[in-house]
This record gives sequence, structure tokens and C-alpha cells, in this order.
Amino acid sequence: MSPQPDTSPAPSLTEVETHGVDRIPDAERTATPLDLFRLAFGGANTFSTCVLGAFPILFGLSFRQGLAATLLGVVAGALILCPMAVFGPVNGTNNAVSSSAHLGVHGRVIGSFLSLLTAIAFFSISVWSSGDALVGGAHRLFGLPRGDLSYVVAYALFACLVLAVCVYGFRFMLFVNKVAVAAASLLFLLGAIAFAGDFDPSYAGVFTDSADAATQSLFWPSFIGAALIVLSNPVSFGAFLGDWSRYIPASTPRRKVIGAAFLSQIATLLPFLFGLSTASIIAAKAPDYVDPAAPDFVGGLLAISPGWFFLPVCLIALIGGMSTGTTALYGTGLDFSSVFPRLSRVQATLFVGVLSIAFIFIGRFGLNLVQSISTFATMIITCTTPWMVVMMLGFWTRRGWYDPDALQVFNRRQRGGRYWFAHGWNWRGMTAWWVSAVIGVLFTNIPGQFVGPLGDLADGVDIGLPLSLVVAAVLFLSLLRLFPEPRAVYGPEGARLARTVDVPVPPITGPGAESGEPEPVAVTNGG
Repeated sequence: MSPQPDTSPAPSLTEVETHGVDRIPDAERTATPLDLFRLAFGGANTFSTCVLGAFPILFGLSFRQGLAATLLGVVAGALILCPMAVFGPVNGTNNAVSSSAHLGVHGRVIGSFLSLLTAIAFFSISVWSSGDALVGGAHRLFGLPRGDLSYVVAYALFACLVLAVCVYGFRFMLFVNKVAVAAASLLFLLGAIAFAGDFDPSYAGVFTDSADAATQSLFWPSFIGAALIVLSNPVSFGAFLGDWSRYIPASTPRRKVIGAAFLSQIATLLPFLFGLSTASIIAAKAPDYVDPAAPDFVGGLLAISPGWFFLPVCLIALIGGMSTGTTALYGTGLDFSSVFPRLSRVQATLFVGVLSIAFIFIGRFGLNLVQSISTFATMIITCTTPWMVVMMLGFWTRRGWYDPDALQVFNRRQRGGRYWFAHGWNWRGMTAWWVSAVIGVLFTNIPGQFVGPLGDLADGVDIGLPLSLVVAAVLFLSLLRLFPEPRAVYGPEGARLARTVDVPVPPITGPGAESGEPEPVAVTNGG
């Protein structure tokens, strides 16, 4: 076991980060689990999370029913998410690159693709919701016209500001989130004061005793659907946790890293409950804004806000949107640079940022995709969660042992190594992922928006996600038993539960390859 070297001083905030997905040197790993908490919580302590928190009310639930769905979604999502934080400290790279160990050197592009879709979707939600709040607040405060030009300017300025932070990189993003966590939390607590007089926890929703049978039959589909939308928020960070935790020293106890990721999502109950509570007030005082056919949470919030709270609403939109936007776009640029190594992290961030901004304008003014937030969120978690299951079970069967050098084969345009498997693909992990993802989509049921071909088999209840979780776990472990992996991908303690087979490891060849198989970097188990 190699001793941990002395760490060097952290780079300044204004120094542009040069690291892509290459392994972060031990001397530069100066982040802590608290920093991970700030980034993960800051990225969700935002106005866009409030919008997701309003969906239980939009689905017709009462406040108490919505509270139960929110608690279920947040806790379940946090439990699914938190183990994904350990890959960064162990391997010193992001989670998509770490997935090479379980999906193969080429199969790791699946993680890059999923993180790209997730980031664009949540970056768009962030810009849309924050931009709408800024324009609406400015209209109420200063009489700014609410025409398309105002929204175009707000979206463009906000998106470019986020892009600038992402170009500077991890340290500057961490600084922004340190400020955002405290500021946004204070503003949400101020909002509790602003709406305390109007809040009524007895808001009944549509599923009352007097509701007809057709309405009553939609309760469980609506409840499960609301919980899944809430759950999508923590799960959406699964592909990104390694982007931030890779700066944490490998010797950090794993329980602290996992705990930081878990608590960061439990803390998001603050914006979720703000969205749930204010949505129930909107439903009671301005019901037109929660019409399922054309919901407008931002407009409803401004309609019920006291005049003195307009400025805090604008600040929440600005500060919180910066957090969500930077955490999403940073990971996208980082991962894109790993798929196309000719692009530096900065070049990839700028390229993906421009694409995302174009998508935002097309979606807002051309295709009206804002109304499909719940579909975005649910489909993302349906495809991402099985990938996370494969990663976590792979970590468990490997006893947390990896060869960080072999993980970088794809990024260096090399061939071979421990994770080459069959021409760069580990069909065991790939099969478990795509089969469970397809099954999840087939059984998805989002009332009024998307129903898979088998989505009605459970009386309208969306069982796509729990089914895909079970299928991914059972299928992956079964494949590991039936078709053993090479002994070389496991550490000195051997496999846990899985079987192995002794086959030679193909040497790493290509640009920069040295003769022979390199020794893996030693890491501690972290407690």
C-alpha cells in the first residue's frame, strides 16, 4: 500500500481547470466530503427542484399525500444514489470512465451518453424555470414586458453566465455552490415566512371521498408517478458524483463519502417542500395556474407572492439556477471530452454548452418541451438507474478493487488491458443494462403524457422503475455466475459471489503504452 503524498495548495479560483477525465494526481486531491455535500446539495437546492416538488399537487394529490410521495421519492432516491460517490475517490476519475470496469473499455460510452442527456435536460429545466422567474419578477417589480424578447435575453444571459463558470472548472464551481447553498437556503426559509399565512396543510386535492370512481382509480398511478418524478432528482446525479468526488483523497473513509452524498439529497427536502407547499396554495387561490393541461408554477408563485417577496424570488432563481446549471453543464463538458479526447475539457464544455443553449431555445419557443418535464425526468431515471445498479453490484463483487490505469485505455485511444473483455465490450454488464432499461420503458406509465406498450398491465401504476431495478440486479448477478469474468479484473482477495476464469490479459497497446501489463494503483479501502 502506497503512502499518501503531501498535497499541494489548491489552484486559485480564476485558474482554468486543465484536467479532463484523466486520473487526478494524489497531490491535487484536496476536496472533502463536505465539498461533495455542497456541490450535490447546491445543485439541487434550486428553483427547478421547486418545480419538481409541485408535481404531486399538479397530479391531484392532497398536501399530505404529496408530502408522503415526496418523502418516499427523496429517501429512496438518496439511497440509490449515495453508493455512486465512492468511484471518484477510488479511481480519481468520473463515473462514466469507472464504468469501463463493468461495461468494457468501449461500453463506458453508455455512461457518457446517459450523463449527456441528463445534463442537457436538467440544464434546460434550470434555465427555463429560472429565466421565467426572473422575467416574471422583473415584470412585477419594474414593469418589464413579458414578451419573447425578454425571455430570450434572460435565457441567453443566464446560460452564458453558467457556461463561463463551467469553463473555469471545479474550483470556481465549488466556490459558487458554497455561496449558493447558504443564500438559497436562507431565501427558502424567508419564503416560509412569506407564505405562512396562506398555507393550509389540509388542502384536499382531487382524490376526496366525494370523487367519482374514475377519479379514485387514478390515485395510485398519480401517487407513484409523483414519487418517481421526485426520485428522478437525486438519481439524476448518479452519473455526475464522480466528477466532484474524484478530487477527494482515496484514503478518505468511504462511509463519509457515501454519507455526504446521502445527506445532500435529504437536505433537498427544503426546496421540494417549498414547491409542494406553494403549489398547494396556488391550487387553492389561483387554480388556473395548476391546470394539468397548461401548468405554470412560476406564474402561480408570482401571483400569490406578497410584493416584498418578488426580489427574493428573483434571487432564488438566479442563485439556485446557477448551481443546477453549473453542476449539470460541467459534468457534460467533462464527459464529452472523454468521448472525443481531441477536445480539451474547455473546448468540449463550450461545444456542449452551445448545443444546450440551442436546445433550450428550440424547446422553449419551437417545440414547447417545457410541458414535458415529468416525461424527461422519468425516462432519464428509467434508463440511468439500471446502469447504476450494474455499477454498484460490480463494485461489490470486485470488493472495491480497480486498476485506474486500465480504466484510461479508451481515453488514450489504446487497446487491451484488464477491462478489454470482448473487443472492448463486457456483454454481461451491457446486457443487464439494456434489457432492464427496455423493460423499464415498456412498463412506464406517466398519466396523460407517456404510456409504454405494457404500461397498463398494473392497472395504470408505473412499475417500470422498480421492475428495471430488480431485473438489472438479478440478470447481472446471474450472468456473472453463468459466464465468469477474467480473474484479472478482481483484486487479490478474489471475487465476491461471482465466479472467475483464468484467461490472459491482453497487453495495453497504442499511443503511450509501455511494454507489459502495468501494476494497478494501490488504494485503501477507506473503512
